[in-house]
Formats: sequence, C-alpha cells, structure tokens
Amino acid sequence: MVDFFWTPFTEFAFMQRALVASLALGLISGPVGVLLVMRRMSLAGDAISHAVLPGAAIGYMIAGMSLPVLGLGAFITALLVALLASGVSNITSQREDASLAAFYLMALAIGVTLVSVHGSNIDLMHLLFGSILAVDQTALVLIASATSLTLILLALIWRALLTSSFDPLFLAQYGRSGRLANQLFMLTVVLTFVACFQTLGTLMAVGLLMLPAVAAKFWSRDIPTACLLASAFAMISGATGLLLSYHASLPSGPSIVLTAGAIYLVSLFVGSHDSLLIHTIRSTRHRES
Repeated sequence: MVDFFWTPFTEFAFMQRALVASLALGLISGPVGVLLVMRRMSLAGDAISHAVLPGAAIGYMIAGMSLPVLGLGAFITALLVALLASGVSNITSQREDASLAAFYLMALAIGVTLVSVHGSNIDLMHLLFGSILAVDQTALVLIASATSLTLILLALIWRALLTSSFDPLFLAQYGRSGRLANQLFMLTVVLTFVACFQTLGTLMAVGLLMLPAVAAKFWSRDIPTACLLASAFAMISGATGLLLSYHASLPSGPSIVLTAGAIYLVSLFVGSHDSLLIHTIRSTRHRES
C-alpha cells in the first residue's frame, strides 16, 4: 500500500521535478512567512504575490511561456510595487500596508487585462494558478537560484530582522543599516514569490507562504523553531498535495494549499501554544478554581 502511494515519485519524472520544486519552495517559505507574520506584514505578502502578474503578462507577450522571461518580468514588477509603496509611505503619512493594497490592486487589474487582451483564458488560468506538474529543468534552476539567494540574504540580515521585529525603534537608531535590512527583507519576499509564482501561480503562492507560518505559531514561540516548523509544514504540504493531486485527479496547486490549510486547522485546534485546546483547558481550570 505504501509503495503504491509513493509510486508517482518513483516512476514519473514530472512528479519528481514537482517534488523537488515544492521542497525547495517550502524551505524558503518557512522563514520568510514567519518573519512576515512577526512583523505584521501578512498583507505585504499577499500584495507582492499579486504584483508579479503584470510583469509576467508582459513577459508572456514578449516570449510566450518562457519561464526565464516570465520570472524576470515578475521580479521587476513585484520589486517596483514594493519600492513604490515604501516610497509613498516615506514621503506621505499613508501607512505602507495601505500603499501596498492600492498598488497591488492596480497591478493585478493591469496583469489580468494584459493577459485577457493578448492571451487566452487558459494562459490567464496558468498565470493565476500555476502548474507545478509542468516544471522543467529550466524552472528548477530558477527556483534553486531564487532559493539560494533568499537563504543567503536572510542569513546576512537575520539579527537585524529579529531586532526590528521586536524593537523597531532600537534598530532605527542605526539609520541606513536598519533601512537596508528592511529593504533586503522585502527583496527576499519578492524572490520567494517569483519562485512560487512559476509553480503555484499568483493566487496560490501566498497560501504556501502564510498558512505554514501561522500554523507554526501554534506550536512554538521560539522564532528559529517556528521557522523550522513552518518549512517542515510547507514541505509536507507540497509532497502530500502532489500525491493527493495525482491519486484523486485534483489540481496540484489548490491541493498543496488545501493540505497547508488542513495543517493550520489541526494546529489551531490542538497546538501547544494558544490553540483552542489550550484555551479550553485554561477555561476549565479557571472555573474549577
């Protein structure tokens, strides 16, 4: 029975490539997602995941479904949206999350319009929901490059990010170094979504980033441990979602995100920190005392 269950990964090359891609994406989604949650920047993740669409649409108009061109276009527009939102919040009194919401909605509308005018509904669905089962060697190289660069950047700015997450005023005393750390972190978010977009699409990518991260918070308050748990949850979601997709004939991207959602629900109910089970136990003890 176990051999039958794992047969897709041993017999089919496209499933092997999809598994490698999902494990690599899960590895970087963990720490990036946890840091976004810690810094109360969940909306930023959702905004940037949608901001890749117009660049990918322009790349599609230029070179079709060429992954390097799509990835480059997605990276440029996502980075542009992040820079514009940051610039507006620095110049005006508007908060960065409000600026991100405004720019990402415009970017999403532009992207959908471009694909609708110059492509087809199938092309639009591919960009919105991705196709991890269609990952080829070129896509794996791009995902590996984005993953490696993201991990290197996180290692370089890790201490600064933790400091700014808990005490942003303290880090602000360091002037440019604090702002540089924040800007580099946004770059890691962009790189993560560019990698995820090519496999899960602009709508599903944020699910693999955020669901394992919020699930991990129900199991640990230690940030490194939460990052490791989030990465493990994301990788388990990827592998399990692919198997569910294969055996039940379901779309791969939504299957992966639904698996991550199931892990979140289990964590919400029975996690060791602040879960519904813990609150129930505390309430029962309080009434008995």
